[in-house]
Amino acid sequence: MKKLYKTFLLLLSFTVVVSCTSELDNDPIGLLTLDQVDTDPTMETVESAVESAYQPLRNTLNSIIPGWRWDLGTVFRNDIILQDMAANDMNKKWNPDGDQAWMDEIGNFVFTPENQAFNGIWTYDYEGISRSNLAIGFLTDDEVVQKTGISSARRDQLLSEAYFLRAYYYFDLVNNFGDVPLILKSPESFEEAFSVSVRAPKDEVMTQIGVDLQTARDLAPQIKQDATDPWRVSVGAIIALQAKLALYGENWAEVLSFITQLDNLGFYDLNGNYFDAFDAGMEFNDQEVIFAYDHRSGENPGNGNGLAAVSGWGFFAPTDDFLTAFESDDPRLDYTINVDNQHSPKIMGSLTEYKGNDDSPGNKIYIRYADVLLWKAEALNESGDPLEAVALINQIRERARNSPTASGEVVPVGTLPDRPNSNDQAQVRAWIQSERRVELGFESQRFNDLKRWGIAQTVLQDLGKNFQAHNNLYPIPQTDIDKSGGSIIQNPGY
Repeated sequence: MKKLYKTFLLLLSFTVVVSCTSELDNDPIGLLTLDQVDTDPTMETVESAVESAYQPLRNTLNSIIPGWRWDLGTVFRNDIILQDMAANDMNKKWNPDGDQAWMDEIGNFVFTPENQAFNGIWTYDYEGISRSNLAIGFLTDDEVVQKTGISSARRDQLLSEAYFLRAYYYFDLVNNFGDVPLILKSPESFEEAFSVSVRAPKDEVMTQIGVDLQTARDLAPQIKQDATDPWRVSVGAIIALQAKLALYGENWAEVLSFITQLDNLGFYDLNGNYFDAFDAGMEFNDQEVIFAYDHRSGENPGNGNGLAAVSGWGFFAPTDDFLTAFESDDPRLDYTINVDNQHSPKIMGSLTEYKGNDDSPGNKIYIRYADVLLWKAEALNESGDPLEAVALINQIRERARNSPTASGEVVPVGTLPDRPNSNDQAQVRAWIQSERRVELGFESQRFNDLKRWGIAQTVLQDLGKNFQAHNNLYPIPQTDIDKSGGSIIQNPGY
């Protein structure tokens, strides 16, 4: 392995998408080549490499490519557009206008491969993979390990994090695009980088995700969270993503097995108050959040949650269909969206603060225990045990009705009554689908749910959307097809 470090800390901030002009147009997908740096790595290098691999998960404005590149879809990580807007839970703005019309195209399914939403998520995910690969390269190189003097325990922890992050980014890519280029090491040259610009079958990528997660799990410390840096990937996050991988593959027995293993850790439970998982003042002190990106205020370069600022510009409004999905007096509605004041407390990390503040400390939550319980309910129901599934649905509903309202009042008696016992698998399935929508609203889960349930076309066409069967996969960004010289083939229908 070539010795790496020359201007490395600078490259961590920019890597292969460093330029917002010609280099961005010419470089192969998300790859930092080893001929870009040429000095010895240090302990600081290794630590920084792993921390850098987390950064494409954040919603800090202009963090991957500077300069307000709305035209590239990279101003913030755009899961919220590709999931919540696409699923008709969210409109672009409270007051419709022509600003950023590409977002409206996603919500209405009238997009082309040139739409910047696809370039945005592709860039973020492959940037994360590139950084993860670089970190893995350092930590699996005996010469580097010996030179830095890193302890075995610290090496294993950091390597576990890097494997998890690579798996997470690839999981997001296959759910959005299907077959994608599978790149497992930093290339030695740009020639090698271009040579791997071909799509691997989705099943092959999913298999690699499973391998990475098991490797990460074998290396992870058996603790709930790092005492110094509680934001780091934990063994609980790894097991939870293993369960989610099995869920998306409809491997119900594996889902239940992984969740049992997660529960046996004894680390997680539902919070008493629904909003505690999102409250910036409760971060890493609650019982429910399993994996989140740690936005922080007052750092240079900035590390705040820029979606709070975008909310202040009038973005991220609920659809009427989303609002009517909530049962009467469900307190989760006001925690998800404050209609009167036109903001989402979930997004901001506060009921009242941070709107318009691009340095908000509110975290981006990727996995929490309520989501896991609903995976378990789904696996139980699909395995022929709907009664146990109903019990878990009711556990979620009980926590919701026992939470105070956003104004601090007690929820009216009779709110969110338990679902009755039922052996009707179809009925229980419908209850799970309904509960997931309101429990996880505005958390960028809905569109993937609709697709994996096989109901996206029916649901969205019934709402007047132009969804067609081929829209179960998004198009590969046209710019990356062009950069590959045609070796990357477009998804059917585009």
